[in-house]
Amino acid sequence: MFKSIGLKCLLFVLVCICQIKYAQVYAQIKISAIEITGNKKTREYIIKRELPYQVGDLISKDSLTTLNTIAQQQLFNTALFLEANVSSELLDSTSVKIKIQLKERWYFFPLPYFRWVDRNFNQWWNENNRSLDRVNYGINLRQANATGNNDKLTVGYITGYTHQAVIKYQIPFIDKQLKYGMGLGWAQFNQKEINYTTLGDKQVFLRTEEVIREGYRGNVNLTYRPNLFERHALQVGFGNESISDSAFAIAPNFLPNHQKAFSYIDLNWSYSKVRFDYNAYPTKGASTEVALFQRLSKESNLSAIQFRQVVAHPLSPSRFILAESFTIGRMMQQSNYTDRKLMGYGLMQMNGLDYYVVDGNAATLFKLALHQKIGSYTIVNPLTKKFLPSVKYTFWIKAFTNLGYVYSPEKNKANPLANSLLRTAGIGLDLISIYDFVLNMEYSINQLGDKGLYLHGGINF
Repeated sequence: MFKSIGLKCLLFVLVCICQIKYAQVYAQIKISAIEITGNKKTREYIIKRELPYQVGDLISKDSLTTLNTIAQQQLFNTALFLEANVSSELLDSTSVKIKIQLKERWYFFPLPYFRWVDRNFNQWWNENNRSLDRVNYGINLRQANATGNNDKLTVGYITGYTHQAVIKYQIPFIDKQLKYGMGLGWAQFNQKEINYTTLGDKQVFLRTEEVIREGYRGNVNLTYRPNLFERHALQVGFGNESISDSAFAIAPNFLPNHQKAFSYIDLNWSYSKVRFDYNAYPTKGASTEVALFQRLSKESNLSAIQFRQVVAHPLSPSRFILAESFTIGRMMQQSNYTDRKLMGYGLMQMNGLDYYVVDGNAATLFKLALHQKIGSYTIVNPLTKKFLPSVKYTFWIKAFTNLGYVYSPEKNKANPLANSLLRTAGIGLDLISIYDFVLNMEYSINQLGDKGLYLHGGINF
């Protein structure tokens, strides 16, 4: 009898403990207020759009710290703020106030434009002997957060290697629900040199004293953002491009229609889901991107699909693994040089193959890197404490390897890297600073035995 009573008492105590634990874990708290300071230009609803909660929401107490971290990361990833701090203040046992402290970036940049036209700094510096003839220069007026709605306006006139006039405007939200946005752009260009073929898996250029290539392109896009992390975009573009008689005589297959002039309309749909702690240099999180492209032209249609995934997996607070896979496939009516550019262009880059390009109809690559933080250093600004009192630099070392493959239906002994396994490996040092500044210094080797030191990166305004 006493054993039975003791057993019942023990069970009663265990049930009470479980109920207390359950109540602690699932106890709800109300977001009673959100206090925002430091946003001199950015509108409050743009800031609140980045938060995983809103006034009136009931959340579990245990999730508050995690949600505050997400809010802080989302705000910093807008590229609107130098600093973003999110904390909470308990008003009573059932309600909390969220406190957001911000420091805005400098949004207007009347920048002198100076940039090499080659695919990367190393190619311009070493292979083209730092030639100023291969440099674009001019003025770029960039106004971020133009109306306080995280909208971006760019107006530029560029001369030098390419004569180009550009105007672009993008606003992320045009509706009261803050889900739909839109943008438009226009660019007109002409140049006296073109990359008209590939030989030995390297670009070959044709240069004249007269304009050899010219054209224009316009586009308009509609964006849709259903939640914090996902985005859809639909873009309609149109344009015209032409080459001179001398260029056509040397490269008759340069344009998609194998003619001297080419007009087109294209459609591009893309989807992305990005959830990183810091977009410019992710140490935790993942992203997935899918894009479909269709060019509409009487002379030459083109269909393309691409898929990219990036995963940053932390091993400790100062160490993480970064993995990336990227695949592009294209279907075209007739083979032409412009549409067959793949490896070595845009995001389809392999560390250690900086001097090479590989043409084809499809390409895939896989990157893997182990990163280790080695420290941070802050420099105090001796000139002004009001605008930028200090600048913090963070250093990471890494070891990496890349694998890639480009499929080409055209067997060309002069360009042997197509239809073969591409391999590179190396070590590097990454420098991270304000305004999403990321500088990569890498020493790598490829399957051809080439070794070298390469520089990548820059600042994001």
